[in-house]
Formats: sequence, C-alpha cells, structure tokens
Amino acid sequence: MTLSFPGEGRRFRRPFGFLALFAAACASTPAPAPRPDVDAAIEQAIAEKKIPGAVIWIEKGADVYTRAYGSRALVPAVEPNDAGTIYDAASITKVVATAPSIWLLIERGKLELDAPISRYLDAAGASREWRDEITVRHLLTHTSGLRPSLPLSDSWSGYDEGVRRALAEDPRNRPGAIFRYSDINYVLLGEIVRRASGEPLDVFARRNIFEPLGMRDTRFRGVAAGDDDARLAPTENGLRGIVHDPTARRMGGVAGHAGVFTTAADLAKFARAMLRGGAGVFKPETVKAMTSVQTPRGVAIRRAGGFDIDSSYSRPRGEHFPIGSFGHTGWTGGFLWIDPYSDAFYVFLSNRVHPDGKGNVVALQKTLGNIIGESVWGQTPLHAAALAKRPGGGVRWVIGGGDAQNGIDVLAASGYEPLRGLRVGLITNHTGIDRTGNPTIDLLRSAPGVDLVALFSPEHGIRGVADEKVSDDRDEVTGLPIYSLYGERRKPSTEQLASLDALVFDVQDIGARFYTYISTLGLAMEAAAESKKKFYVLDRVNPIGGAIIEGPLREGSGDFVAFHEIPIRHAMTVGELARMFREERKLEVDLTVIPVKGWRREQWQDEAGLPWINTSPNMRSLNAATLYPGIGILERALSVGRGTATPFEVLGAPYIEENVLARELTALALPGIAFEPIRFTPDASVHKGESCGGVRMTITDRRALRAVDVGISVATIVNRLYPTQFDPEKMMFLLRHRATLDAIRAGKSLDEIHALWSADFDARRAKYLLY
Repeated sequence: MTLSFPGEGRRFRRPFGFLALFAAACASTPAPAPRPDVDAAIEQAIAEKKIPGAVIWIEKGADVYTRAYGSRALVPAVEPNDAGTIYDAASITKVVATAPSIWLLIERGKLELDAPISRYLDAAGASREWRDEITVRHLLTHTSGLRPSLPLSDSWSGYDEGVRRALAEDPRNRPGAIFRYSDINYVLLGEIVRRASGEPLDVFARRNIFEPLGMRDTRFRGVAAGDDDARLAPTENGLRGIVHDPTARRMGGVAGHAGVFTTAADLAKFARAMLRGGAGVFKPETVKAMTSVQTPRGVAIRRAGGFDIDSSYSRPRGEHFPIGSFGHTGWTGGFLWIDPYSDAFYVFLSNRVHPDGKGNVVALQKTLGNIIGESVWGQTPLHAAALAKRPGGGVRWVIGGGDAQNGIDVLAASGYEPLRGLRVGLITNHTGIDRTGNPTIDLLRSAPGVDLVALFSPEHGIRGVADEKVSDDRDEVTGLPIYSLYGERRKPSTEQLASLDALVFDVQDIGARFYTYISTLGLAMEAAAESKKKFYVLDRVNPIGGAIIEGPLREGSGDFVAFHEIPIRHAMTVGELARMFREERKLEVDLTVIPVKGWRREQWQDEAGLPWINTSPNMRSLNAATLYPGIGILERALSVGRGTATPFEVLGAPYIEENVLARELTALALPGIAFEPIRFTPDASVHKGESCGGVRMTITDRRALRAVDVGISVATIVNRLYPTQFDPEKMMFLLRHRATLDAIRAGKSLDEIHALWSADFDARRAKYLLY
C-alpha cells in the first residue's frame, strides 16, 4: 500500500498487513489500553512545575484514551482537575474558529482565497502595496509579511480600535515571499468573517461550527450567560474566563487570533470532523483545502489553510507522524495534531501559564508527539526520513535553549535599514536562514527598498548538496543568477560585482580553520576591496561555542583550507573573523557586521536556541561539528566516516584492530569522550568499500572535550601500532604545523605537544571580538 504525503513530492510505504490488522482490531472495539508512557510524560511535567494539570485525548479509529491529570488551579486554592475542564485555547482559536469560518465563506461563495483583502477591508492609512498585494491566502498561511503582533505600548482598547490598528499595518516583507507567524493576520481574518457574513466571529463560529459539531463547551469569552466559572481553568494573574492574550483582551475577548475556550472532548469532535470529510459541516473538498499545503510557491515553510504542517511550530508532530499531518499550538499550553494517513489524532490542553506565567510545554509537545506517533506508526521516524532527503537534511528545531538571534534576524527586525537603497549580491547557501527557517534569499528579495540582483554560492553549492566543483547556475525560484565561488573561480570577479553596491555574506560556519566557508568570506572581502564595494556580514553564532581555542596556528602560506593564520578551533564568529581579516590582511573594505543578539560565547548553537541544518553533506549534527576540528585533521590518512551515516563520529582503517584501538584510547582517559570498538564499511572517500576496524566516538561532556587532542591521540596511537601502514604526512594538508606532526611521529605526550603551540592567539583575537 502506498500513501502520498501532500506537498512532500515523495512516497512512504507501510505494509498493508499492518493497517489491515489494526483495522480489524479497531472493529472489535476493545477497551482502551493503558498509556503509562503518556501518563509518565505528563506527570513528570507536573512534577517539574511545567504545568499545574492537563487533559489528554488520544484517538485512533474506534480506540480512545483520555485522562485528566494534576490540578485545574493551584491558587488561591488547589482544585482537582477533571476531563470536563474548560481551557483557554489561545491560538488554537485560529484553527477551530477563524480559519474554518473563512473556509466556510469561501465554500459559500462569499470570499475568494486569492482575492486581495482590499476587496473585503478598507485599508485606509496603509500603503498602496498593502491594499493591492495581500490576499486571504497570505493571511491564512502567515505569508503576508506583517509583523507578529500589534504593539501594546500605549493604552488602546476596543474591537474597532484593534482592527483599525491592524489595517494600518504595512508588511515588513513583500507578501507571498516568507513565513512570519502573525496574530495580525488573524485579527484581520476575524474582521473579514464579520464583514462577509454580517455576524461577529463568535456568533458565526458558534452557529456554523461549534453547535453543528456538538461542541457544547466551546465559546468565545469563557463565562457564558448564566454560567459560573467552576469548570474554567485559570491562567495568569487571576484571570478566569477572561482571555489571557492581551490583544484579544483589549478587543473585548473576541478576536480572530485568540479568545476561544474549550474542552479536550470538544476539540476531539473538531479533529474527528477533519478526519471524516467535514462531518456534514464542511464539504470534503473544503476540508482537503483547509488541511493541505496552501503556502505560496517558493515559500520554504509549509502551512495549510490555517493549520501548521512543517515549521518551527510543528513540535507536536514529533519524529514519527508524517509530513502532511497537521495541527496547531496555543500559548497557554494546549496543542493538537491530526494524522489523516493513520486516522489518528491527539489533543492536549493545559494552563501552563497558571499561576505565574513560568510554565513551559515546549519539550512536552515533542515528547508526546514522539510517544503517540510511534504507537501509531511504529519505530520508523517518517518525519526524520523525509528530512534526510532535503538540502541540508532539513531544518531541525531546538527544544529549549536561549533566544539568540543571528544577524539576519537582527537585520529583519531593523526593517533592513542598512541595505535600503542598495543593489545587493548575496553570498549564501541553504544554511542562510532565520530563526523560523526562512531563507535569507527570500527575506532579502522581499525586503522593502532592497534590490537583490545576484547570488554567490560557496563550496557545496547554493543548496549544500554538491561534493565537487560547482558551476554557475540560475535560481529556479527567483530567477537570479548564481555565481559559483567553488568552481572556476574562488572569489567574485570584477564583472560580477560591476552592477552591485554591496556584497552580503550569510553562511553558517562551524568553527574550524579548514572549513572553507571562512575562506570564501576572506576572498569575497578581497574582491569587495578591489572593486570598492560595501561588504556586510550577517553574523552567526559559532555553533561549537566561542570560548575554547584548540590546536596550533597555521604555519606557512595560506590557501583555501588554511586562509589565515589562526588555530584549528578559532572560537570566533564569521563577523569577528571578518574584522580580523580586514585589519591583519590590510583590506581597504567598507565592512559592516550585523551582530548576533542574545548569544554568550560559551553557548553552543542549541543552547542559544537556534535551529540546526546540516552545513555540508557530511556535517550532519552538532556532535559531528564538535568533533570535526580534531577528527578532520585525520581525513586523508584514515576513514573518518565519510560514506557512513555518522561522519566524524567514527574513524578507522582496514588494518586497524578495533578492540586494540578502543582499549588504547580509553586508557588515555581523555576528558569528555568515550570510545567503542566497531567495524564499518564506508561507501565514499578514504577506504571506500573496505571493511574497517576502528572506534565510534561518543561525546560525554562537550565542554570538557578537546577534539584536537582526540585527533592527535588517535594519530599517535595508530602511528605507533601500524607504522608501515599509517602515513601521518597526509595530516599536513589540514594540520599545517610541522612541529606537531614530528611530535606525533615521535610519540610525544599531549603536554609536550601543547608546549609547541603559540599561546598569544587569545590576546591577538581579543580586539576583534564582538561578544
């Protein structure tokens, strides 16, 4: 049996027998099986004070598991929870009230998906572009270019005033180019419902969605006329039955982006309708449109007509539900995920903001998604399998961490002010993304006042998938020329720069001297200096931190894998390196670094809260990047795992006896790492197709780990054990320090080797540091 996943462009196969057996089991309607794994995850979150309580509803076919946990309220008195608790749904409002109302009006011929919203709304006070270009689709998919929310710095109030302010907003990017989650989109959609239907959103949704689906406890404004608030879960600052979202609260409790109160049982009725072709409320074709990809062509992030499909907000999908399933989250602690391929869904509601706003369900979203998804689909991570086929392995979002912003995020927040009025060439690849996964290419091509006229790609090409020289090309989405800087030339030519005012560099480095993106940076700066062009670096965090320096300084003349006299692990960002290159190489270039915001030098990329994307075909994880400065120096002398699933996390050779090497390395008691004997056969690079003995390396403490010491220790041991087969001279290509290589040959200790390295780099780099 073959299942097609909308928007994915590929197929996944599941054994027919699995589905048939499950269908037969469901037909007998057994008693719901206990879910101790789900219970344990939620109870742990309660114990850690992430949530006061919760209600879960899991359904697959005829099987249902539902349970209440913890407390409905903690203050002023503890109240036990039950399955009938009514929660503030926050942004789940968008997908159970506002978007469905819009789709019903489209179904009834009152609205058109791709009509400009100026047909339905008077955008007085906004620009001409705003009125003419933003469509209903753009609002539904968060691709309007509007900023995330209305300012609350002054004391405005009232529904009409909120709508007036939303109508006065201009997009920060051209509509249809990027994804930016925005409550303003849904404030406007709520008003479109009112004008197109003649009824306020709460009335229209109640009469046309909630009542027909039997959602008796779902409504805007938590306390209904004549009711008390005994079943309502409080949120923050004593709010009970009053919407938590401050904008919706100012607008009187009814707004398109927030305001609905509901129960898990009612949301289950809505999810069931999405799986049953609309349950008579929506036409099946409307449900299909509402739940499949609707983002405009060329937008990297995939959203349905209201629901999330594949974005930084997709944590409740976990790794097992396929892309093409859909759901949404809510600020107050609720989320749901619906999978039409397995006829399954789950609903989770909590009041994580009670009592003090400090609760958190981010990790729990992914945990429950993984647990429930695995129970439905088995252990095959369908989402992970799909990601592996994308450029850079797809974007992998971080659970927790800080709130750092790379240079592109800071630039966007400024309204692109430094680049306004300039004709720009962008040096980038697939790693040039913002916090939400929008490519820098899309951000700049849609930025007001910025004229993006050419693209330049480093090693591995614009999509990061090539492992050979790359030719010039043309971008299929934008139509812009792509000039390769890893083909016939390594730096932009005078002719390529002639029509530009500035070059902008946005590529994610990984913190090792021989990773060639920083060489491209330096050579491009030289070209800009020669052609008298401005040069902007959109800085990015150093993914392996900016506090630990390792290895010897480069000796001798520079080249593409050793551009500047720096150590192997330099502990600098690309913006800081640009400042160093300008001064120490005496480049007369007009350099501007757009700095990172909110990053501390000791933080790894995940600790900064920034997503990971494979920076090159073999740099597939932050663990690999952490090991790379040391294991990379061995890659011409040994297999370092290129051609395996975990490059730079395994190493070996056909002549190595794996148990011996593992024992010798373990005896050194190197900090932060463990060694396991393995055999593997790489299908690429050194020792391709040969069975190799070696070790798998597991990082146990990355702050204590010194990867260059690991690489040197491996070389010293292998040279001693296999002197006629191991050729340490091959290490010089990346090591670039003769005294260190001689010491490896002589079997010197790490302390003796460290004494050979210059200690003045830390002082030398200090004046270039920005953080």
